[in-house]
Amino acid sequence: MIINYEKQNRVVLITLNRPEALNAQNRQFHQELGEAFIKFRDDEDAWVAIVHGAGDKAFSAGADIKEFGNRSGSGSVYTRVRAEQIWKPFIAAIHGYCLGGGLQLAMECDLRLAADNARFGFPEVKRGLFAGSSCTTRLPRMVARSHVMELMLLGDQIDAAEAYRMALVNRVVPLKDLMPTALQWADKICQNGPLGVRASKEAIARGYGMNGEEAQKLEAELFGRIWASEDFKEGARAFAEKRRPNFKGR
Repeated sequence: MIINYEKQNRVVLITLNRPEALNAQNRQFHQELGEAFIKFRDDEDAWVAIVHGAGDKAFSAGADIKEFGNRSGSGSVYTRVRAEQIWKPFIAAIHGYCLGGGLQLAMECDLRLAADNARFGFPEVKRGLFAGSSCTTRLPRMVARSHVMELMLLGDQIDAAEAYRMALVNRVVPLKDLMPTALQWADKICQNGPLGVRASKEAIARGYGMNGEEAQKLEAELFGRIWASEDFKEGARAFAEKRRPNFKGR
């Protein structure tokens, strides 16, 4: 197995497990990753996923050049369900190399936590290619255009501190604190109403490509749905009774 799937209560750990190849991505990688994402999506008791890389050198160094280079034409792009198509939240816990397709995967996630040894970049132009798989459309939604051009045209790597300055990652922590912090974030999310969390992600993700009127309509529809939920009633009761709510995801 290239992708390991482990459930801890309501948190799922999705481990990219090709450390001998810097967790490089090939066809099997994408197939198993897509299966893991679908399994997480369809499990009602799984509320948050953490994506991280095995070994001490990389989150993911990107495409497996050996396999990628042997493919011809436009068929070199692998398809799978993406984290941003699932309304449950994903946290990327990033250490070491996070390059090309690895950075693309990290950008799919909703929160990006970086260890202080993380390195980011799109080296595709150095190989005569460019960063596809929606990287050229996704990255400008996250950082300033000048930073996009720097990463995409130079093809150089940046360190975790620079990635934080660019707002490419949410926070930088010492390597030893990476997974404990990711688990702490996941636990905080799990303390919130899962329906409200998912509606927030859906409203933000879908609303981004809509005009103002369409986005407001979507938000109102989602708000009405959550307002009528059992979880909101429980949240209101818990607030009045000064206790922690017991959310069920209903």
